[in-house]
Amino acid sequence: MGRLVLLLLCFALIGFEVGLGFRIDENDLTSDESVWGLYDRWRSHHNVSRGYYEKHKRFNVFKQNAKFVHSFNKKGGASYKLQLNRFGDMTNEEFRRFYAGSRVNRLRAAPEAPHGDDSFMYAEADNLPPSIDWRARGAVTGVKDQGHCGSCWAFSTVVAVEGINQIKTNKLVSLSEQELIDCDNKANQGCNGGLMEYAFEFIKQNGGITTEENYPYKAQNGKCDALKMNMHDVTIDGHQNVPTNNEAALMQAAAHQPISVAIDASGSAFQFYSEGVFTGDCGTELDHGVAVVGYGATDLGDKYWIVKNSWGVGWGEQGYIKMARGISDKRGLCGIAMQASYPVKNSTSVAANNQVPRS
Repeated sequence: MGRLVLLLLCFALIGFEVGLGFRIDENDLTSDESVWGLYDRWRSHHNVSRGYYEKHKRFNVFKQNAKFVHSFNKKGGASYKLQLNRFGDMTNEEFRRFYAGSRVNRLRAAPEAPHGDDSFMYAEADNLPPSIDWRARGAVTGVKDQGHCGSCWAFSTVVAVEGINQIKTNKLVSLSEQELIDCDNKANQGCNGGLMEYAFEFIKQNGGITTEENYPYKAQNGKCDALKMNMHDVTIDGHQNVPTNNEAALMQAAAHQPISVAIDASGSAFQFYSEGVFTGDCGTELDHGVAVVGYGATDLGDKYWIVKNSWGVGWGEQGYIKMARGISDKRGLCGIAMQASYPVKNSTSVAANNQVPRS
């Protein structure tokens, strides 16, 4: 069967995170005056600048979102909570349209798509650990922020490459998303979206990828720096795809390395996720690239995936979300098992193919 390809526009963020938690009290919603006070505190907390007319235009949107978040949390009974993050004065329709609109080239048959080596190296893996967290094993860099750029595909790719490189070499190296945005442009489209499988193929064909320090992130499309692109600090030998719609296979892979996955992140609950095991409503129109960096279960037995996002540390659990694992839908929650892939690295050398000396 042909591989379904997703060109991810991603969910870009405006600005950079400066605050973490933001709480709502019952008294904050008793009148328009109290909601205005809440709105002022929210804008200050998240460093959101709004002109006079824009503030008044956004006020009712903010009020509805504040009521939604407070009502959900007050009702209780769910395994997760919500919070007024920096999307607080944006409607979900705007959120969908602006960050996952018609520019997304969603699921389509694409025979030209990279298929990896058409095998799954973990197919026979058994005796898997009941839980694993690649952060605790030193294979995950800090949470990054893609800013106002639809580059989630590059961040998802880099998480997986950073992970397998650390596993093979015992060295954690923060790699350059900007190199992928600027230079991997034959199929991917920089801040206008891309696909992790194309990015893995680019890194392989290019002979490697350089560091974030050498080619820092700009949150915008730029001209490819050929010199930096040819500084191959980390190499991979290719990539493989996880069998489609198979959470058991995804678990086999995630037990061995971080995995790039695509999800539907357009729902209101996902928009305002704060903590806990997410079980909210979401579809399977894949529009966002993230990475599975582990899995586990709560004391109550709720199974989850540990997912690293690229919206800064102020979203979710310090930039992460626990997404329910083992649901009845074979596609997984939000389509997490629909299109997963991972890089293959056989060498234990950090830069086996580096041909360019540093000055």
